[in-house]
Amino acid sequence: MFLCEKKLQFPVKVATPNPKLASFIISQYGGPDGEVGSAMRYPSPRYAMPYSEATGLLTAIGTQELGHMGMLAAPVPQLTRTLTDEA
Repeated sequence: MFLCEKKLQFPVKVATPNPKLASFIISQYGGPDGEVGSAMRYPSPRYAMPYSEATGLLTAIGTQELGHMGMLAAPVPQLTRTLTDEA
């Protein structure tokens, strides 16, 4: 069993906005090795898994990957806080 807390272990404090870095961080979501792919790759085979122990493991790993998506998303608002709609 796991415990899901909606706070980061280490708070993110970005001093200087950097839209280019925010763009790079957002790019880590997609692609074949991105976090979205990993988050979907683990829970999907659990429905055909004949062993309940393996089902629980795949669920736990998939949940952990979803947590990684939250970690990637945390600094983006701070990195883009000075952007205008046109930028």
